[in-house]
Amino acid sequence: MEKQIVLLTGASAGIGKATAELLIKEGVIVYGASRSGGEAYKNEQSGGEFIPVKMDVNNEADLKSTVEKIISDHGCLSAVIANAGFGIAGSVEDTNIEEAKSQFETNFFGVMKTVHACLPIFRAQGYGKIITVSSLAGIIPIPFQTLYSSVKAAVIMFMYGLSMEVKPFGIQCSTILPGDTKTDFTKNRKYTSASDNEKSVYYKTMKRSVAKMEKDEQNGMLSYAVAKPIVKQVLNKRVKKIYVTGIFNQIFYHLFNALPNNFRLFVIGKLYA
Repeated sequence: MEKQIVLLTGASAGIGKATAELLIKEGVIVYGASRSGGEAYKNEQSGGEFIPVKMDVNNEADLKSTVEKIISDHGCLSAVIANAGFGIAGSVEDTNIEEAKSQFETNFFGVMKTVHACLPIFRAQGYGKIITVSSLAGIIPIPFQTLYSSVKAAVIMFMYGLSMEVKPFGIQCSTILPGDTKTDFTKNRKYTSASDNEKSVYYKTMKRSVAKMEKDEQNGMLSYAVAKPIVKQVLNKRVKKIYVTGIFNQIFYHLFNALPNNFRLFVIGKLYA
């Protein structure tokens, strides 16, 4: 089998870092992109390599030059994993339009820009895999993290539509839906400026709700448990359109979709009340 070459965004920490480490053990050459860069290393036993790339997914010039470098170095690109992102918390009323735009800029348009940079290469090759990391929150809305849920839902729909458009070119699409995961994502969560103020009528409820979510995250799956199915999508011949990580999350996902809408929203509201 030919050496796999993968572009991975958000590679410096959490799920991205774990994914890079597992891919390298499998002999994959990973161009790990992040705003901080990192250090290169190689697994002598497998032949896998980590090649750090200092890149911002919001910068199309960065993306273009990164993809050009990969093609210059190897002549091909096997897959792209769009993992970069962050979360904001706060009520909808306490979220201004600029804060909402910042959430979509990185978590949605960053994904779209990454895909745009890779698609011409995949089409020319006649193959390629596009893997995005969305969230179970894109299916199951979380109060006071409504913008985060919204952007993750947008990524899921984006990938569904994209998969139909690019199928004739031999390109496969897969979206990974992690549930609660223990990473630095929790401490890096941002509060909207108006919400993190005791004068907000939502303040106490919002703080209580987010605290429950953060407790679940810190007791959640490890990054490597989420990284394993991502690696499978890279290595397997065929990908799954949607992959929910963890047995409990899979059960929750199917139950949520089967229950009446009013009842399921009532249950979620109670969980984070």
